[in-house]
Amino acid sequence: MANFYTDNPELRHHLHHPLMEKIVALKERNFSQAEAYDYAPRNFEDAMDNYEKVLEIVGEVCGNTIAANAEAVDHQGASCADGRAIYADGTVENLDVCRKAGLMGMSMPRRFGGLNFPITPYIMAADIVSRADTGFENLWGLQDCAETLYEFGSEEQRAKYIPRVCEGETMSMDLTEPDAGSDLQSVMLKATQKEDGTWVLNGVKRFITNGDSDIHLVLARSEDGTKDGRGLSMFIYDKRNGGVNVRRIENKMGIKGSPTCELVYKNAPAELCGSRRMGLIKYVMALMNGARLGIAAQSVGVSELAWREALQYAKERRQFGKAIIEFPAVSEMLAVMKAKLDASRSLLYETARFVDMYKAYEDIARERKLNEEERAEMKHYSRLADALTPMAKGLGSEYCNQNAYDCIQIHGGSGFMKDYACERIYRDARITSIYEGTTQLQVVAAIRHVTTGSYRTLIDSYAAQGFAGELAPIAEKLAKLTETYSAAVEKVTAVNNQAYLDFMARRLVEMAGNLVMSYLLLLDAKNCESFRNSAVVYSNLAAAEITKHAEFINSFDPAELAAYGI
Repeated sequence: MANFYTDNPELRHHLHHPLMEKIVALKERNFSQAEAYDYAPRNFEDAMDNYEKVLEIVGEVCGNTIAANAEAVDHQGASCADGRAIYADGTVENLDVCRKAGLMGMSMPRRFGGLNFPITPYIMAADIVSRADTGFENLWGLQDCAETLYEFGSEEQRAKYIPRVCEGETMSMDLTEPDAGSDLQSVMLKATQKEDGTWVLNGVKRFITNGDSDIHLVLARSEDGTKDGRGLSMFIYDKRNGGVNVRRIENKMGIKGSPTCELVYKNAPAELCGSRRMGLIKYVMALMNGARLGIAAQSVGVSELAWREALQYAKERRQFGKAIIEFPAVSEMLAVMKAKLDASRSLLYETARFVDMYKAYEDIARERKLNEEERAEMKHYSRLADALTPMAKGLGSEYCNQNAYDCIQIHGGSGFMKDYACERIYRDARITSIYEGTTQLQVVAAIRHVTTGSYRTLIDSYAAQGFAGELAPIAEKLAKLTETYSAAVEKVTAVNNQAYLDFMARRLVEMAGNLVMSYLLLLDAKNCESFRNSAVVYSNLAAAEITKHAEFINSFDPAELAAYGI
């Protein structure tokens, strides 16, 4: 029987990172919950064993059910009838199996029926689910919307909705509108407060993933006369109350098992979540950060599947009397695919650990006042998570697309046919660099961490850990590349031209990402021999990319911006 967790030792390596000991102790409140819940861990080893067992269940469900249904789900897709979204048959089976296996509400507290998982093992489960079926990961992964309910909803709302998510009800985040894509300040869905204090919603939402879900988080305009983000609030809509219909389901290129809906709200009853006017300014920002980490995990899962499909085909396909994997051009492609996969995965779990640390402290702060050291540590990890989240989503999704492209290339003409999974992988991969903020928007979020020196500080902290033996030459190469990066940053920022900085931002962010991922792979190789090849391959790739970008920056005259329409 297939198991998508146990067949991938890299996952276990990341799960057992040294920082996990502190993360788990914070999440479990030094294991005090064992007194109230007989299934709560009594120590760190007990907790890690629990994560392992649940991830093995995820791996088994994915390997034997979700992956087996993926092709049929892609062909059947979701449909719309009588104002409702209808899942493909395989999707219905997938959700049923996940519910029965207790894989919903994984990160929610035990008092609401959740597993109280840290973000890291939860994101690992998302990585595994995406490898099985990228579209289904959207439905399953939207359970992390419950995190926003938990953080900003009232205790009454938490008790009302979160147990339903843990029991298997689905969620959606209803943000986008026909005239408000990435520019969410333009949202116009109207929230009206009635005389009795209750709210109703009227308007249209579009491109809503899993839009016919059981519980919706809705961004709506609550303040009359406003046109910007300060007039928006967050609401909870319960499908049981009626008032929302699915007008149509988008006919998409990929992820066809995930219904992307246009919704019509007609006097739909809703509850205000948190405070008025904070919907976009605070709540959606938190929601989107979680969603971007989820898409980074989805991207890594697709990269994994693309690499495995390409590797298997290259071993089996024979040309000129030998397997094509024996040709240097093909073996190089596979090595680069694996290096990009390992690099983006290392970045993903580094980001997840940083998120875990600051989220754990935020949760503790709801129970008691943090001491000065705890507050400082929370702020430190919050800054790191803020820096790495757009990088993980932006670069991880780009590598996902590149691996899907190379998967087809290795298959040759066969890859263009629907007989092979790589054709579906290619279509599914394309959305990852678009939704929850395009790669270009991730660059906008990341560039300030270039100009303020946040990335350089992080890179220096990695370099300071020291590398000996066969890893030392790679570290020396990275040290020189770091200086090349810093010189490029200095050259761009010295011009003091915002348009010029914006033009060069992608190059600078990619350079920083190349260095961060190179060092993370070097640290992985320091602790696990199986990462050595990827550390070598990726450092060579990083050297080429950083040198290319630096040369472009050094030879570019800002006066040439006009030629680019800037």
